[in-house]
Amino acid sequence: MEAFLNVISAALASIFVQNMVLERALGANVLLYASRKKEHVIGFAAAIAYTTTISAPFAWLFDTIFGGYANYRIIMPLLYVLTIALIYILTLVVIWRFFPKFFKSLRRYVHLSVFNCSVIGALFLCSQQGKDIFAYLGYGVGTGLGFLVAAYLLYAASARLNSPLIPAAFRGYPIMIVYVGILSLALYAFTGYSTSAL
Repeated sequence: MEAFLNVISAALASIFVQNMVLERALGANVLLYASRKKEHVIGFAAAIAYTTTISAPFAWLFDTIFGGYANYRIIMPLLYVLTIALIYILTLVVIWRFFPKFFKSLRRYVHLSVFNCSVIGALFLCSQQGKDIFAYLGYGVGTGLGFLVAAYLLYAASARLNSPLIPAAFRGYPIMIVYVGILSLALYAFTGYSTSAL
């Protein structure tokens, strides 16, 4: 039961308190691309959640085995990238072999959803915040769900943000960035910071 609670608390923290996109701006460019279509929102979030959840136990294993070495922080990014690349290649081979029709629609976008800053950032967050494998898994699942929340909020607002009421100079990318900044400030309140602490 305690392991399940660790997974849930880590997932909730990575969705709301430490959202990769809205708090740390990791993967914001992929977020803007994914929020164009509803199918992209779900597909990108699923691919990110899959990759971070499968990669998280490997990150925990590397941190457990090599964490005591002085130079581990130097090779840690390389180990994480190699893990993500291996999962990416094996998954594509399996999908190509057993689901060829799905592979044709997937191959165009899968590299954007797997190789972005929010995936590698999730593993770094696991390394900093995770205490056991269950917390690592929670951060892995929560990163994908947090991306889904952020992308859906952007998708839901995109029609209004691109309306003729917005000045022409702000339409498109500039107003999206302003909107993501406002969302970031709103979610930043979940961390419990106050102006008296500053």
